[in-house]
Amino acid sequence: MAATTSLDVRSQFPTLAREGVAYLDSAATSQTPDVVLAAMDEYYRHHRASVHRGTYPLAVEATDLFEGARTRIARALNWAARDTVFTRNASEALNVAAHGWGRKHVGAGDRILVTRMEHHSNFVPWWMLAREVGAELVEVPLDGDGLLDREALTRLLPGAKVLAFAHVSNVVGTITPAADIVREAREHGVVTVVDGSQAVPQIPVDLGAIDADFYAWTGHKAYGPTGVGVLHGRRDVLLDTEPLIGGGHMISSVSFDDVKWAAPPSRFEAGTSAIAEVIGLGAAIDWLVGDLGMESVRAHELELTAYALERLGAEEDVTIHGPRDVEQRGALVSFALKGVHPHDVSEILGRRGVCVRAGHHCAQPLMQHLGESATTRASFAVHTTREEVDQLVDGLAEVRRIFA
Repeated sequence: MAATTSLDVRSQFPTLAREGVAYLDSAATSQTPDVVLAAMDEYYRHHRASVHRGTYPLAVEATDLFEGARTRIARALNWAARDTVFTRNASEALNVAAHGWGRKHVGAGDRILVTRMEHHSNFVPWWMLAREVGAELVEVPLDGDGLLDREALTRLLPGAKVLAFAHVSNVVGTITPAADIVREAREHGVVTVVDGSQAVPQIPVDLGAIDADFYAWTGHKAYGPTGVGVLHGRRDVLLDTEPLIGGGHMISSVSFDDVKWAAPPSRFEAGTSAIAEVIGLGAAIDWLVGDLGMESVRAHELELTAYALERLGAEEDVTIHGPRDVEQRGALVSFALKGVHPHDVSEILGRRGVCVRAGHHCAQPLMQHLGESATTRASFAVHTTREEVDQLVDGLAEVRRIFA
């Protein structure tokens, strides 16, 4: 990525104008660029109306903006707009898969495969389903480097009902070969549910090539607003999935005798949609995938991740978790500083303006695998600079001084 991309892009994020802020928590929530704020403001100021319901000009304009965002988001990721569903977040999208599809197709004695690296959003819904229907929740293990154990997965797939896995781990950054895993699972008739929340903002994602049965992600990690997520599904699978929420817009017909669902995506979008948020997410994806280009984004964040691994790796009292090969990592580094709890590390770094996340990162089964109760996580974005990585590493000296 050209040097101007990082510096010029940084100026497009209002929050980063605050003096001394080194924002290294994009894996939790990304910052929002001006172009997204402008798109949402434009809707509120000039096109404010409900979508899909009215025939007057304001309503038509709002609907065009809303559905235009759906079309552009789907196209950017190489998927069909009619098979692209808006939800409140990735958690809701994954619950649609687990409960809307799972309750129809998973029964007593069936095996649900879930990897050890999952965020709770792609673990807890399957645990709930297994408990409800009497299915068996089966771990797909990791190796010592935090990579998915492919040999174990190959042994577990025959006879399984569903496989849930993260495209990119939110803790150790592991990038899984999603297309290969989906292909192998389909050979055994196993339905695949992929959490792409960390992948979409960081790496080129071609949903047509991956071809998962369900692929979920969230707007607030992809430079968009909060309150909007996305579920992409194969058409035949979506048609065989029940909605989680009933109400307006998601029906074909209603009587006291019967209720018939609308076709996807409408059947999963009950009630008034998050209109401004969807429009904002469309602007975010236009900017990220169209203006910046995901190859450039990946190259920039790869260079920063390599630099962070080099600097942190030179610290004798720092343990880094995750793959050793930077090419197998997303744009984050989780680490432990010997003798200091991650919450203390985060709090002290925060005093110096360095914003990092500390805790189990909603991935407690993975923490158990790592032998940690928590880690400190630094995650990078298109606006991150080497100087901010230096601020992080140099700030550890202050942590050591306080805990000496």
